[in-house]
Amino acid sequence: MIRKMIQCLLALVVAFGIGASMIQPADAHGSGGRVAAGVAIGTILGLGIAGAYDGPRRYYYRDGPDCYRGPRQCQWVGRSCWYNRVGEYVCRGGDYRCWRPTICD
Repeated sequence: MIRKMIQCLLALVVAFGIGASMIQPADAHGSGGRVAAGVAIGTILGLGIAGAYDGPRRYYYRDGPDCYRGPRQCQWVGRSCWYNRVGEYVCRGGDYRCWRPTICD
């Protein structure tokens, strides 16, 4: 969702930049070249940032370049459980921990 919003925003910036560079300046000193250069540099930087943001996500881990973080897993650690006098299964203590294992292809 956020990727689509950023792409739309950058498309509007590019359209605005092209429109702003076509406007003739009203002053006698002719600063239109500086404005067009600023818009062009801003557009190039914006597209570069968008390309870097949209590029492939490849993470390198100690196990090798073809490894990535797997799905999140959670479970209780250090918990003691027992059946009470009534026959109910009771658990107390411990910590609920989550981690993402490393998966290598």
